[in-house]
Amino acid sequence: MPDWLDVTFRAVLFTAVLFLITKVLGKKQLAQLSFFEYVAGITIGSIGGEVIMGLERNVVHGVVGLAVFTVIPFLTGYISLKSRKFRRFVEGKGVIFIKEGKILEENLKKERYTIDELSELLRQKNVFQAADVEFAVLEASGDLSVLLKKENQPLTPAMLGLSVRPEKEPQTVIMDGRILDDPLAALRLNRGWLHEELQKQGVTVDNVFLGQVDSTGQLTVDLFDDRLQVPPIT
Repeated sequence: MPDWLDVTFRAVLFTAVLFLITKVLGKKQLAQLSFFEYVAGITIGSIGGEVIMGLERNVVHGVVGLAVFTVIPFLTGYISLKSRKFRRFVEGKGVIFIKEGKILEENLKKERYTIDELSELLRQKNVFQAADVEFAVLEASGDLSVLLKKENQPLTPAMLGLSVRPEKEPQTVIMDGRILDDPLAALRLNRGWLHEELQKQGVTVDNVFLGQVDSTGQLTVDLFDDRLQVPPIT
């Protein structure tokens, strides 16, 4: 078999194998990785790349290596579910960076974070002053969880003693210029109502790229032609 064809075959094979491995290990491999899962992921990728390009290497040995590094994190995850101590050892634990508005410098040094890096993480949470923070924890995943002081938290209806209706997911009733009858039926609405609402906005179904009805029964539309103006909802 020519080398280029051999490489093509190995690339297709290991792409499929790596895809199946990722499916087995779950979405956590794509999001919040523990240190162990991070190492396992790098190793799996390295094995795949090495076998794909290493024409002198046995494909079966590569598959076996991938299988081993699939089983190890799978077993690790299973044991972590059973043992809290093992889970904390493998995945780590959260570290407090800010408490009662004061930065804990020792914890920053322990995790090798600079004040600039902490400030960046805070800005990602729309926080620009450490003194506004009641509690900030660096999670094992590397994300920063932030709790603002009571006086700096956004005002909510609960703080005012007000009750509000639960918000429901908007239903898409028009997509690509076509009416979707099932969402309309779920809202206990019909095509007659929909055409009447579209007429109020001066548009037809054919012009609508996306039409949605919110929990208050209000129809909003996005048109194919962005140059067309839709009257504001009143």
